[in-house]
Amino acid sequence: MTAPKPTLTVIVGPTGSGKSDLAVELAQSLGAPIISTDSRQVYKGMEIGTAQPTAEQLRTVPHHFIADREPTERFSCADFEREAMELLGELFRTHPHVVAVGGSGLYIDALCGGLDPLPDVDPALREELSRRLADEGLESLIAQLAQLDPAYYATVDTKNPARVQRALEVCLQTCRPFSEQRTGTQAIRPFDIRKTGIDLPRPELYARIDARVDAMMAAGLEAEARALHHLRQLPALRTVGYSELFDHFDGLVTDAAGRPLAGDESLARAVELIKRNSRRYAKRQMTWFRRDPSIVWTNPKNRPWGST
Repeated sequence: MTAPKPTLTVIVGPTGSGKSDLAVELAQSLGAPIISTDSRQVYKGMEIGTAQPTAEQLRTVPHHFIADREPTERFSCADFEREAMELLGELFRTHPHVVAVGGSGLYIDALCGGLDPLPDVDPALREELSRRLADEGLESLIAQLAQLDPAYYATVDTKNPARVQRALEVCLQTCRPFSEQRTGTQAIRPFDIRKTGIDLPRPELYARIDARVDAMMAAGLEAEARALHHLRQLPALRTVGYSELFDHFDGLVTDAAGRPLAGDESLARAVELIKRNSRRYAKRQMTWFRRDPSIVWTNPKNRPWGST
């Protein structure tokens, strides 16, 4: 008789929806370890801003890809896929179940179905776009990507310069939208995959996001961001929560009319922007996840895994 395949249970959902709590609960019930599919939680020194699992959660359940490398270290989605597949090969030798959780859609797609092969980019083109990124800022690249590939622009994390630049590189080199070259062909994985998505009413989700930002500030997010300020140009730090506070430190925060703010007014506005940008990010995440028909959606008040 053929032995049953091991099972990878993937929990997805927008930021602030309670993914980590559900993942820990499920992992405990299964005696399973957890793999993080969050592209920022992998970095050290970013515990508060990336909402890494609590110390108690880390003690309760073994976690992987949490604070295990420096922000200065390059770690791409392809790196994650390679390392995660190697790790799953080891974990499944002793565990019939593994839980994966996170909000980075590209990482989840890579883990479950592999990455599409894309053309190598002309080094000269990459150098040109890198120069534009440094001289003109990320907005310049985002605007061009929106023109060349509005479909991908609608789903990409526009705070992630690496993803924006890579998509633009492919568009310019191939003269075709990046989204058209993502074939959707699934790699065959030697394990079963079950996907559960957290679906909350929008007002409830937004209230949770606002409350979490307040809790992060109370936990010391401002001090954490100050400690990382000298690294603000790194891709790992160009993300919601840090970018707004970096602007506050640099005197770049303005009110709705564009007038510069300072002191407590600047900080309060930066916190407002973190909440607003987190809500916008949650909307983009849901746009990404909704395209996957294999995800079974549930309210976290229910328990989708039954007695498994």
